[in-house]
Amino acid sequence: MNPAGSIGNGPSVRENGQMSEVRETKLPGVGVRHEFETAGGERVAVLTHRGGRREVAIYDRHDPDASTTVLHLSADDTRTLAELLGTSHVSEVVTAVQQQVEGLAIEWLTVDPASQFVGTSIADGQFRSQTGASIVAILRGTDTIPAPGPDERFAAGDVLVAAGTPDGLTQLRALLSS
Repeated sequence: MNPAGSIGNGPSVRENGQMSEVRETKLPGVGVRHEFETAGGERVAVLTHRGGRREVAIYDRHDPDASTTVLHLSADDTRTLAELLGTSHVSEVVTAVQQQVEGLAIEWLTVDPASQFVGTSIADGQFRSQTGASIVAILRGTDTIPAPGPDERFAAGDVLVAAGTPDGLTQLRALLSS
């Protein structure tokens, strides 16, 4: 890993059909950004948000800090684009299996600033007893609160890492949105 927190995943050897070098940068509380340079010299970045949403940015050749195009893709858009580019559903299934082990699912949920739960504690919400889902971490800005206690209070914009059944997580998402 270099000082900027990026990881290089191999040399650019295009003559043999291998992939370009991909640089990975972890963005705490946001997700992961992967960057590479195309054979034509364009710099492309894919930002994968914790919730699965992705953004694809193509940077200006003359200004490495300015993007000329940004695509905002939902999870469905991402699957459609991947299919058009020739990937298989195998990677999608592997990802789903990694996130769902014997009925256990993990999801990242954002506390909306207008939520009735801003300022209340985990205990006040009685989330586990109502949904069966547990809040296993809170991402607040650049800080992570692992295994928060029942007295931990929510702030607007917190990202909650929750674990439970898919149905329980759906209930938790609905409860937080009410």
